[in-house]
Amino acid sequence: MKKHNLAFIDLETTGLNPHKHEIIEIGGVIARQVPQPDRGPKLEVIEEFEFKIKPARLEDAEPQALRVNGYNDEEWLFAPSLKEVLTNISPKIKDCVMVGQNVHFDWGFLQEAYLQTGITNPLHYHKIDILPIFFAKTYHNNNVNWYNLGTMAELFGVKNEKAHTALADIRVTFEIYKKLLNIE
Repeated sequence: MKKHNLAFIDLETTGLNPHKHEIIEIGGVIARQVPQPDRGPKLEVIEEFEFKIKPARLEDAEPQALRVNGYNDEEWLFAPSLKEVLTNISPKIKDCVMVGQNVHFDWGFLQEAYLQTGITNPLHYHKIDILPIFFAKTYHNNNVNWYNLGTMAELFGVKNEKAHTALADIRVTFEIYKKLLNIE
């Protein structure tokens, strides 16, 4: 069994700049690799989490980002603060290797969030991004012209009923990861 669990994490944000914009939603699937005799490893889901996060600087938000993420005041009215959410999830993701699609985007926002709140980032320093794996495996496929989660999901037959919501997107990422690596 691998030493570190995997934390599949997706964020929805109010824009593209982690120093200006905020995380407004976080979703995660925590999994561990379980060896199987005479077969490759199996990924076993330990836990899932999803939080809307109350924005502190909504005036800095990009209107397009809010539209894409489906932000509305009503659904975020009683959302917890960023610090409350990070305090809640930090023990769950401690020493996990972060996995995502375009993981450096989410990592940048998480790093900034941990710095702003004064909480130590508990994630392991290694990260796995499914985007370059997909790119390498489909480089010579003339039918693949876009390298995003929607294209990957379509190619692998993974449905995403609630695209651009953190938990739905990370569940899709989890399924694509398994398909890319041929694991259960």
